[in-house]
Amino acid sequence: MFYSVSGNVVDYSTNFVAVEAGGVAFLCFTSMQTASKCSIIGEKVTLFTHLNVREDAIELYGFYDKEELDCFKMLINVSGVGAKMALSLLSEYTPDKIILSIAAGDYKALTKAAGIGAKLAQRITLELKDKIGALSVGTQEDVAAVSSVSKNSVTAEAVAALVMLGYNQSEASLAVSNLDPSLSVEELIKQALKLLSK
Repeated sequence: MFYSVSGNVVDYSTNFVAVEAGGVAFLCFTSMQTASKCSIIGEKVTLFTHLNVREDAIELYGFYDKEELDCFKMLINVSGVGAKMALSLLSEYTPDKIILSIAAGDYKALTKAAGIGAKLAQRITLELKDKIGALSVGTQEDVAAVSSVSKNSVTAEAVAALVMLGYNQSEASLAVSNLDPSLSVEELIKQALKLLSK
């Protein structure tokens, strides 16, 4: 119904921004990422919006960029993920990071967001793994590379070893995806460690 709201910031907090447009102030619930970009009272901003209608409430959600809105919409379509949980994820990570975590099957990274347990994080990863390609986020090459890592037993073994060393699965997968897959597991690990230490 509403595509965006443009106007001056009249109030903000860690989870909302109020934007005055045409004499009406719209309260937009949002992520900490967006709230931090709209923290100057009187500043003119445009927020891309999503209207959420429930039996007991009508809520407007606003985001500083379209990628964050698209990621929000994708997340709330997962069974068991409400708007507050989606905002929690987007407050913890950028859309790029969420998408890379999903592509790598790194559900553990998603559990760092408040209110996201292991079972829900696994469901998010499973339900969205095949849908993330539709998002217009600037990580499509990284997503394709990370997805291909798990299909090769040698690169998958190198990623598993890096995870054992304390790296999260998405960053390990991204590092290994930048290397020659014909290398031995030991060489992949050695070169990935150099990339990860930079």
